[in-house]
Amino acid sequence: MKEFENITVGRSAVPALIITVILMAAIPVLFFVCWRRKHKDQTRLGYLAAGIVGFLVSARVLELGVHYFCIVADNPVSRFINGNTAAFVLYGVLMAGVFEECGRYIVFKYIMKKNRTPENAVMYGIGHGGIEILAVLLPLMITYLAIAVLFSRGNTEDALRALNITEETAAAALPSVQAAAGFDYAMMALNVVERLIAMLMHIGLTVIVFYGVRHGKKGCLPLAILLHMLADTFAALYQKGAAPLWTVEVWDAAWTAVTVFIAVKLYRRMKEMSPAGNA
Repeated sequence: MKEFENITVGRSAVPALIITVILMAAIPVLFFVCWRRKHKDQTRLGYLAAGIVGFLVSARVLELGVHYFCIVADNPVSRFINGNTAAFVLYGVLMAGVFEECGRYIVFKYIMKKNRTPENAVMYGIGHGGIEILAVLLPLMITYLAIAVLFSRGNTEDALRALNITEETAAAALPSVQAAAGFDYAMMALNVVERLIAMLMHIGLTVIVFYGVRHGKKGCLPLAILLHMLADTFAALYQKGAAPLWTVEVWDAAWTAVTVFIAVKLYRRMKEMSPAGNA
């Protein structure tokens, strides 16, 4: 497989990936520990667990099931979406917004009916955003680290054998190998900052949906869906090669700031009101 013979692992790839793995694992832990320590009497671990399960069911089971039909499988729908940038972007942001925000709404409305404190809304958001790191992104970074270590040893055949890359899987594996080999401290910083932004976004969206359920504000769910869609727009464009990576982060940070601003106002409003308790 000649396409792998000229791959050179940068000197900073392995240490940068090691630091990235450590920091990504630490992000959800630190969010949880700091919030739990500050609000132990107002929070319940059940909301953290609900956030974890809510993400896994809504985003990793239901949403991925729809993606299989609309993106992965070969049919007229998938061919249209994959062949049209506007359709791909609209589909991607709509699915992410609808599945994740409706997932939060269903959990708050029908399952988590007790201890509806604003502090528990944040706890749910930590669980939702934290498990996305631990179950989706951290394994990817660990895979990149393994690739970088194996290819840095200089024996391409041994690396391919260890990674079980064959002639049939070479084309699919090449982008991952190139990404791992070219990983550096700039990419480390970008990935860590992106996850911090995503955690704040998840917490903010959770507070907005929670407020709507707790106080019967029907406009909160559509608002959360819209904010989620807007935040994901440039990420979808980047996937189609229609936007550079730096624009994704700037755009996402801007909409996260808007979301957090709204969430903080709603959080403070809930704190000023009498506790909802089991309402």
